Amino acid sequence: MAHNDAVTTADEYQDLLLNTPEFSKFLLGLATISASQLGGDGAPVECTVTVERDGALSTFAYSSEEGRRLDETQYAFGTGPCLTALREQHTVLIEDLQLDQRWAPYTYAVAKLGVRSALAVPIHTDPLSQAALNCYAHTVHAFGPDTVKLVEDQAASMSRILRLALRLHAPEVFPEDLRAALKSRAVVDAAVALVMLQARGSRDGALELLQAAAKSGNRRIQEIAQEIVARGSFSAGPGKGEA
Repeated sequence: MAHNDAVTTADEYQDLLLNTPEFSKFLLGLATISASQLGGDGAPVECTVTVERDGALSTFAYSSEEGRRLDETQYAFGTGPCLTALREQHTVLIEDLQLDQRWAPYTYAVAKLGVRSALAVPIHTDPLSQAALNCYAHTVHAFGPDTVKLVEDQAASMSRILRLALRLHAPEVFPEDLRAALKSRAVVDAAVALVMLQARGSRDGALELLQAAAKSGNRRIQEIAQEIVARGSFSAGPGKGEA
C-alpha cells in the first residue's frame, strides 16, 4: 500500500483545531488527513475517528460514507476491532476479515460488504474519554508492518491535540429521537449485512426479506433487525425466497 511517508505533525493538527470552530468538523479533518496519507495505487483506505465519552459513543468522524456505515455496523453488534482498540487501548490488526473469528458475526458481515482487512489504533486521551483511529481496506493484508507503524505514529501525533479539543469542546448533544434513529439505522444495516451473508444475495434482496418478515408478522422492521443481530442469523420461515 502506497502512503505519504510524512506523519502529520502536532503543530499541523493544532492549526487544524484553531481554524475549525466545530468539533465534528475538526474530527472530520483528522479522518480525511489519515485516509489521504494511507491510500494510493488504486487501493483507497477508509478512515474513521471514534470518540467515546462518559461511556457513550458521542462523536465520530469519517473520510467517506462507507467508513461511517462500517463503524455504525460495529456499534450495532456492540463488538469489533474498533471498540476493542478503543476500550482496551491496544492496536488491533485484521489481515483477512473472512478468516478472522475473533469478532464474528461482525467480521463476516463487513467482509460481505467488500471489506477485507482492518486496522484500529487507540488514541490516548484522558480518563473520561477514549478514542481510536480506524482504517478499512478492500484488499487482504493491506496493512503491513510499515503501515501499522505509520498509523500508530499518526495516532500518537493526534493524541495531544485531541485531548485539548475534548477539553475545549463540550460533547455534542443529540435529541433522543435523533439518537434513537441513528441507532436503529445501524441495527438495520447490520441485519441486512448478515442476511446478505447467509442468503448469498444482494442488499436489495436482503431488504426485501426483512420487509417480508416484518409484514408477515405485523411487526416493525427494526424489531426483526434487532433479533437477527442478537442471534447472528436470519430465519426466513416457510415460503420465503432467497435474497
